[in-house]
This record gives sequence, C-alpha cells and structure tokens, in this order.
Amino acid sequence: MELNDGNLQTLTEYLRKTLNPDPTVRRPAEKFLESVEGNQNYPLLLLTLLEKSQDNVIRVCAAVTFKNYIKRNWRIVEDEPNKISDADRTAIKANIINLMLSSPEQIQKQLSDAISIIGREDFPQKWPDLLTEMVTRFRSGDFHIINGVLRTAHSLFKRYRHEFKSNELWTEIKLVLDTFALPLTELFKATIDLCQTHANDVSALKVLFSSLTLISKLFYSLNFQDLPEFFEDNMETWMTNFHGLLTLDNKLLQTDDEEEAGLLELLKSQICDNAALYAQKYDEEFQPYLPRFVTAIWGLLVSTGQEVKYDLLVSNAIQFLASVCERPHYKHLFEDQNTLTSICEKVIVPNMEFRSADEEAFEDNSEEYIRRDLEGSDIDTRRRAACDLVRGLCKFFEGPVTAIFSGYVNSMLTEYAKNPGQNWKHKDAAIYLVTSLASKAQTQKHGITQANELVNLTEFFVNHILPDLKSSNVNEFPVLKADAIKYVMIFRSQLPKEQLLQAVPLLITHLQAESTVEHTYAAHALERLFTMRGPNNATLITSAEMAPFTEQLLTNLFKALSLPGSAENEYIMKAIMRSFSLLQEAIVPYIPSLIGQLTHKLLLVSKNPSKPHFNHYLFESLCLSVRITCKANPATVSSFEEALFPVFTEILQNDVQEFLPYVFQVMSLLLEIHSNSIPASYMALFPHLLQPILWERTGNIPPLVRLLQAYLEKGGAAIATSAADKIPGLLGVFQKLIASKANDHQGFYLLNSIIENMPPESITQYRRQIFILLFQRLQNSKTTKFIKSFLVFVNLYCAKYGAIALQEIFDSIQTKMFGMVLEKIIIPEVQKVSGAVEKKICAVGIIKILTECPAMMDTEYTKLWTPLLQALIGLFELPEDDSIPDDEHFIDIEDAPGYQTAFSQLAFAGRKEHDPIGDAVGNPKILLAQSLHKLSTACPGRVPSMLSTSLNADALKFLQGYLQAANVQLV
Repeated sequence: MELNDGNLQTLTEYLRKTLNPDPTVRRPAEKFLESVEGNQNYPLLLLTLLEKSQDNVIRVCAAVTFKNYIKRNWRIVEDEPNKISDADRTAIKANIINLMLSSPEQIQKQLSDAISIIGREDFPQKWPDLLTEMVTRFRSGDFHIINGVLRTAHSLFKRYRHEFKSNELWTEIKLVLDTFALPLTELFKATIDLCQTHANDVSALKVLFSSLTLISKLFYSLNFQDLPEFFEDNMETWMTNFHGLLTLDNKLLQTDDEEEAGLLELLKSQICDNAALYAQKYDEEFQPYLPRFVTAIWGLLVSTGQEVKYDLLVSNAIQFLASVCERPHYKHLFEDQNTLTSICEKVIVPNMEFRSADEEAFEDNSEEYIRRDLEGSDIDTRRRAACDLVRGLCKFFEGPVTAIFSGYVNSMLTEYAKNPGQNWKHKDAAIYLVTSLASKAQTQKHGITQANELVNLTEFFVNHILPDLKSSNVNEFPVLKADAIKYVMIFRSQLPKEQLLQAVPLLITHLQAESTVEHTYAAHALERLFTMRGPNNATLITSAEMAPFTEQLLTNLFKALSLPGSAENEYIMKAIMRSFSLLQEAIVPYIPSLIGQLTHKLLLVSKNPSKPHFNHYLFESLCLSVRITCKANPATVSSFEEALFPVFTEILQNDVQEFLPYVFQVMSLLLEIHSNSIPASYMALFPHLLQPILWERTGNIPPLVRLLQAYLEKGGAAIATSAADKIPGLLGVFQKLIASKANDHQGFYLLNSIIENMPPESITQYRRQIFILLFQRLQNSKTTKFIKSFLVFVNLYCAKYGAIALQEIFDSIQTKMFGMVLEKIIIPEVQKVSGAVEKKICAVGIIKILTECPAMMDTEYTKLWTPLLQALIGLFELPEDDSIPDDEHFIDIEDAPGYQTAFSQLAFAGRKEHDPIGDAVGNPKILLAQSLHKLSTACPGRVPSMLSTSLNADALKFLQGYLQAANVQLV
C-alpha cells in the first residue's frame, strides 16, 4: 500500500464505517481492515491519519486501531509469519515518540500504550535509544511533553512489579536505573519547587500534581524488585518530599465531586503505597523515616471523610498500617491498649460501615458490587483494607483485639434488635467484623481454612445467620440476606455438615430473590458447597442427600437466568454445571426440558458473545447433559444432535470465533458416543473442517485435531472410500502442524490416528512423503518434544505394519537410513518417552524390530541389535529421562499472541485415553521374552551368544527375570 492520498482517503472511509452501530456496515469494514493489515505501509498510513486528519474522531479512531494492530502483530512468534515488515518496524520506532509527545492527550494515551507494547518486545536490545530519547525531553520544560514521557515510562516499567526475578530482568532494570534514576530525581525536586512557585495557579498545579503522581508510580516500579543503590543514597530527598506531600493540603486542589478522586488524593494514595513497600521490604533502611510516616498517615485517616473519592487513599493508608503492624520490630508502636482501642474505634469500625454509596452499588450496579465483594477485586475498598488491618493486628494482639471488637459486635447487634427496619446496617457491620476477626487464612477453593479460636462461628451462625436465611420473605433486607449467604460460603470448611445441609434448601429458595446480588450469592454458595470434598475424596454432599431438593434446585436455577440483570450470570451457569456434575443420573428425567433451555440460551449468546465465563460453563453444562444421559442410554445421542446441530450450524456459518473451539469439542464428544460409523450429517461437514482458514487460529487446533481423530476412529474406512479425495487435505493439515514447534504434537496425534484407523492401501502412496517431511523437520529443528512424538509414531507404524515394512521404507528414502535412525534416535532417545501408553507403543515396536526383522540378524545392522535391546530394557527399568537441553527454551502454546481466541479445554468433554495396542499386549516384558524365545527357536544359538558378548550384567539380570516370568528359555 503506497503512502498516498487515495489510500488515506480509503482508510478514512473504512475507519468511519467501523464506528457505525449497524453491524451490516461495521462488520465488512472491520473485515476489510483485517485483510489489508498485512500490507507494507499500513501502520504508517494509520500514523499519518492520526497526525494529519482534519477530523478529530478519525484521528482518535486511527490511534486506537494502530494500538490494537501493534498489540496483535508486533510480537514475532516462532514458526509464524512476521506480520509487520522490517521497514515498517524501523519507521514506527523512529517516529512514534515525537508523534506521541506532540499529540493531544486522548491520542497520546493510545500511542503511549503502543510504545510500551513495542518496548516490552524490543527494549533494550532492539530499541537501545528509547530511554535516552525520552529522558532528553525532561529538559523541554513543557509538562504536556514531560507527562507524555512519564506516562509511557510508567506503562513500560510497571511490569517490574510482577515479573519473576531473572538475570535478564536485573540487567534491564540496571540499564533503566543508570539512564533514568537521576533525571527522574531531578525532575521530582524541580516539580516540587514549581508547585511552590505556582501555589496559587490552579491550572499549573493540576499539571504538576499529575506529574508528581506519575513520578511516584515510577518510584514504586523501580524500587519493587530490590532497593537500588541510587534510591538508597537519595532516600532523604525522596522520603522527606513524600512526607511533605502527604501532609500538604492545598485548598485549590480540593474537588467538589464526591465520587471521583482528585489529584491530591491520587498522589497521596500512591505515596502510601510507596511507604508500605519500603516498610515491608526495606524496613531496616526505612526505619529512621517510619515513625513520621505512621504519624502522618494516622493523621490522614482520622481527618479524611467518608466520601467515595477518598476510598483509594483511605484503603492504601490502612494497608500501610496493616503492613507495619504485622512486622515484629514495629510491634511496640501498637502495644498500648489505648492505641489499639483508638485504631479500632477511629479507623476500623468507621471504614467497615455500609455507606449509601455501597447501597447504591448493591442495587444499581450489582455486577461491580459482586466483582468487588466476592472476587476479591475490592483490593482498594475501605472494607477490605480494614479487614486486612484486623488480620494484621491479630497476629500479635489477637486476645485484646477480639475483646475490643466483641464489645462492638454485641452493641451493634443490640442496636439492630431494637429496630431492624431502621438499624439493619448495624447488623451488616457486625457480620463483617466477625468475618474479618475470624478469618486467618483463606483460599478460593476451601473458603476460610484457618479461624480465630476466640470466635464461636457455629454459635453465631445459629443465632444470627440462620434466622435471616429462614425468613419467609426472601426480598426483605437483601443486604443482610446476601451477608448471611456469604457467611455460609466463606466459613463452609468450619461449619459442621448438618448445618450446611440445613442451609442448602434455604439457599435454593434464595435463588428466587429479586436482588441480583442475593440470588447470585445463593448460586455461588451452592456451587461452592457442591465442590466440597468429604472423607475418601467423594463430594461432601451426595446426590442422595440432594434428592428431596433436586427438582426445586434445577427449576430455581433456570428461572434465575430469566431474572432482570441475570440473563448471562456466570455464577448461576456455573452452579447449573456443578449441580449436573453432582447429581449425575438424577438429572436424566429433567434433561429433555432443560436441553431446550440451554440450546435456546446458546443461540442467544452466540449473536454477541460477551461473557466468556458464562459461555464456558454453558458449554460445560451441555457436555454434562450429553455425557450423563448417553451413559445411561447411548441411543439418545441422536436427540442431542437434533437439538444442537441447528445452533452449531449457525455458529459455524457466522464464524463466531469465540465459540468454534467449544463446538468442535462438543461435536467430538457426540461423535465418540456413536458406535462404529459416521452419520451422514457429520460426513457432510468433513470437507469444511479441512479449510486452511480454520487452522490459522491457534485456539481451533486442539479441538479440531480431536474432532478429526474422532472421524478417523469411527470411520477411517468410510473416509477412504467416500472421501478419498480429502486424504491429501488431511495430510496437508498434518504437514502444517508438523512445521510448528508449538503444534507439532497435535500433528502427530492426527498422523497416529491416520496410521491406526485408515485402511493401509488408502495411504500407501503417501507414506514415503510423510517420512520425508518428518526427516526434514528433524534436520531443521530437532526438539525434545518432537523426538518423543517421532519415536511413538515410528513404533506405532512398526506395530501396525511390521518391522520389515518400517526398515524397507526407511532404506528406500536413503540407503542405510534404518540403521541411522536406530543409532542416532531410537537407541539414545527412547528413555525420554513418557506416559504409560506411549511407553507401551515404543516397547511393542522395538520388540518387533528385534525379533521380526531379518535385516537385524544378517547385515551391518546386526551390531545395533544388542544396544537396541539394552535401550528397551532401560525403557522398562530406568527412570524416565526428563532432561531438556539448555538451548531449548520450550515454546509454550499459551505464548500465542494474546488477541487470538485461546483454546479453552472443556473439562466435561474430556477424551478417554486411547491405547492403540489394546489388550493384545498385556505386559510388554512378557511379550519380549516370548518373542525372543520364538526368534531363538528359528535360529538356534544366535540369541544367547549375542546376549552373552555385549549385554551389560544388570540388563541381563532383568531379561532373565522376564524369561522366568514368561516361563520360556532361549535356545
């Protein structure tokens, strides 16, 4: 694509169409842009538009499109084409910083993100001058430019907060510190001075304070991994100024907005974070500064109001106190009973109150409320921070803290009892206090795993939780009902089983509550209870114990999906999946009516998939319905196909990318249930499954391979007769997969199924070419994973077609090739094969080579006979060799570029492990003994003499054991 006005005009028109709400206009435009993004100059056209277009909407749209393009294509993935030409890469890196710094803020943010994506891949090796180019801009004095640099640096360095330690990381951080730490410190001091100069200029202060917040964030990232020498030497400068900023109160920066945090709050929140980091990780060096920070932060907490805009500041300030109070050598700061009472009274209790803002969120923004309260993303909420502080204090002062709070809890519950309608918030706070006091350790899987002995959880459950659950009106006091349900959920491992069983029917009733939070919590609590394990690893609650409630449970769960706000509620769908899994055949009578509801739901969500977890559990529930029903009666598979195929056809025709991997898995499950034939409806689809476009997407590969394997297993012969023209297409898929280090094992799965299930004559003409492709790959890039798969395939081929066929095909490709493969690959590498079935295949193949291949006895291959036998005995007796060569950084399949639909394995669509050798060979060691006996009777004297001359003593001892076990002798 040339950089000319015509192309810029075309691109502008298509970008405008991508903003059109009408999908018939929008989708074709998106598809067009996708089709041209591989062309050279495409990214440069976008950059030209975002710089020069007269239309602001187009500029922003070009910036977002450019960022997403970089996100999708910048990373170079091994074995995959490089999507951006080298010339474009160089041009982008040469221009993007200037462009970012001269653009308005909306565009600057997008380009800043793009720079950090490029930096993640290319900095420092392929973009060495990035930092120097950025640092020189600090001198410009223009804070629009400086903030652009700081924002980019922040998005570039924030990954240091969660990267694992490695030499590579240290080297990079050192390089950054050498270039960046001093200019950043100078900028910090200069900015603080400017704040004093412009103390009365509100617009200047806004810019300066946003700079200070970014500088503080950078400080956090650069100090996270370890305390750099530079910052240790300059701690006085940083900490004195941080302390000054914490105590600063500039009236001009105070905002009227009660919701949105202002610049002052954001800066102070970040400084609390920085102080907490130093108190936790570098307490020795930080000790001289700690008392003044404790005083300043305590002062902040006592004087800050309850408005939402202060939430981040208050929670970070409390987190600071929490991180300090659990360190042994700061214990003395908190020992005094008055200090503890004061903290409890002035910081913890007020921040546990259920505010009107929380009530609004509970009613009107339930999704966000649930995300914060249930999934622990409420890291920056006051309640979570207060809860952490209680936990921190309990580490050293469990007795006194529990005593102080018990008083509060009792007085709150008394207040509630006086007038429940008026005072229900008191009970809410009491439940929250008990929860935070009682919980010492918590996991997602088991809820609270360690509790405070001083709190009687069972008594509190009976007296204060159960009455709310039993209340006849599920819609009265929804917040307290949600609290009660949450209590059962988080203390499920601490409460006795009879109380959990008492709670189950009550929770089922709460699924009908109008409040989204309440019925969601009920679904989540049931799902968690159903996963609990009892003795001998069975589920704690059994299907039999659920029998009286089964119908009500299924009815209420499905009804809950039609309540307002819960049409795609992932917790309800997960509870449906878990209920099916627990109840097993008890659901069979209900499936005919439920499957219709599930497929209808699938049809609706496939129009616009937006909730990945909901969709995943929906497909899991479909798989369970199929599995459980067809286990009882395999003939019912056709009724599932009738229900599902129309929806699947629509999904395939509309190319709903997110759903294709799921559809292929469910189809595999259905096809595997059929007895040995492929129904016509599947045969009609077969050619479409070989279309190259489907195989371009990494997420499709595992489920498609499995589906093709199901086709081959159920009807290899049918494919050979009625779809013989498709065999080259099938082998084309194998060829594509084998070329990729990430997917070569999938290529072997397919190849093994072809060898095992296709009639031999149907693939005779292709066999030699298959081996040539494998040898080419061995020559070009030999990885451990490839060799393991190659060994299994070669031995499966030998087990299927015989050792003579294997030797002849190798030697027809190149003379003496058979000996080379034995000597260079099979003998030295077979110890690496893992997995019982894989080892069995290799054993059977090698036994055939040893005992059914005349060339092994009478040619130059004979010298390999004993080493091969020795390798086989090693496979039986030695531990698996799981070493991987140093130079082989294994490519993880998940490393595929992030935007692609990743493959999500459906747990309940799992494939049973398949053994191609089957019962024909029970114990390969006995087979070896019997086969050697047979060989020795055919050529007497040869086998014992070969053994006695060159087999090592240990191996010989094992071999004699096999011969005895098989009750045979060598002659």
